[in-house]
Amino acid sequence: MNIILLGPPGAGKGTQAHKLVEQRGMVQLSTGDMLRAAVKAQTPVGLKAKAVMDAGELVSDDIVSALIGDALDALDADTGVIFDGYPRTAAQAHSLDEILEERGRALHHVVELEVDVDALIDRITGRFTCANCGAGYHDRHKLPKVEGVCDRCGSTEFKRRPDDNEETVRTRMEEYRAKTAPILPIYEERGIVSRVDGMADMDSVSASIAKVLDS
Repeated sequence: MNIILLGPPGAGKGTQAHKLVEQRGMVQLSTGDMLRAAVKAQTPVGLKAKAVMDAGELVSDDIVSALIGDALDALDADTGVIFDGYPRTAAQAHSLDEILEERGRALHHVVELEVDVDALIDRITGRFTCANCGAGYHDRHKLPKVEGVCDRCGSTEFKRRPDDNEETVRTRMEEYRAKTAPILPIYEERGIVSRVDGMADMDSVSASIAKVLDS
């Protein structure tokens, strides 16, 4: 099964993708991660991408498509894939169709995690992590059991991401809507779009996604 997982930053895509990887043996294909890995490994596509980025230009759809193709070629034909961060445009959506068809694959579901903007702002701006072990906390929903001490490792050092602020979250949300607006109608016409309440608790979101994939 091949799916696209959509949702704005902070909606929980990474968490849910990780669960699908663990529980269903799927592979998460994140274009950003794949690009960095290809550049580091100095693959033919990676070298081409590095030259483009070094020139201060955006990586073309052709290069991203080649990355996706290479990644799929390295997998067993029956390994399910989660596309994360791709496609972002109508052109990329059509390219993905061609990439999958060439490899005898199909796209089965597009799952969008829906969020409430104000609730998402609360979720993101309140989060912080242990600087030592990375354990996650939240100002209102999950404070350390002992104030100022990490539950997991006992460290007293914590950190917040500098971009976890309201202005940045609203900007990300607008960017997400602008990017997904062109591709959702394409998949809605095929009847493969499902929407899940991304503001529910983690296990409920996982159960909702599972229900979609098993339908």
